[in-house]
Amino acid sequence: MRRQPGIVTGALLAGVLAGCGGGGTGSAHDPRAQAHLSQRVQQGSPHLPDGFADRPEQAWQMPFTKGDADCRALLEPVGGQAPGEALTAQVAVSYRGFDLGEQAGVGLARYADEQAEGHLEALAAAMRSCRAVRTATGTDLRLRELPIGRVGDETLGARLRGRLNGYPYALDLVLTRVGDTLVSVVHTGLPDVDHGRTREVVDAAVSMASA
Repeated sequence: MRRQPGIVTGALLAGVLAGCGGGGTGSAHDPRAQAHLSQRVQQGSPHLPDGFADRPEQAWQMPFTKGDADCRALLEPVGGQAPGEALTAQVAVSYRGFDLGEQAGVGLARYADEQAEGHLEALAAAMRSCRAVRTATGTDLRLRELPIGRVGDETLGARLRGRLNGYPYALDLVLTRVGDTLVSVVHTGLPDVDHGRTREVVDAAVSMASA
């Protein structure tokens, strides 16, 4: 895989530590768990598909700030804002692809007291309620289920397709639990994304959580 030029160490650290400690109430940061997750992200390429940079950049950013609250809740963990209850450690990074608009976002959030399972159930409920994202700036994205196959202990998959600020846009989202870790992945592109490559990104993220 090619290296993406111009990656600054400070930006990398900002991405790796994004959201550490969580965005909700009841989060308890564990420095040892945080160091362990950060090391997994920094210690080498996670075997992403060909065409992705092999160095992580800052956490993926949601491309809209308004729209359906349930849809936004589904995407928050990928950007380093995983549910905060019992959260002990969190990392969030992104990898730039070489296709038009292609980007992969990866979030890892570790929980105590078996709360990862409960948070995934809550995200499943949000996914059932999320139908579309529409804004006044020309964004109209419809959500459908994304069959992703067997991965991790439990898995949710969704695809958002339509227009983002007037331009054709596609986003695959996969949320999976690996033991006590919630693994969140997005794969974006213009005008579409390859679902096979999405699965490869998911497998790479799960390998980071399982290391």
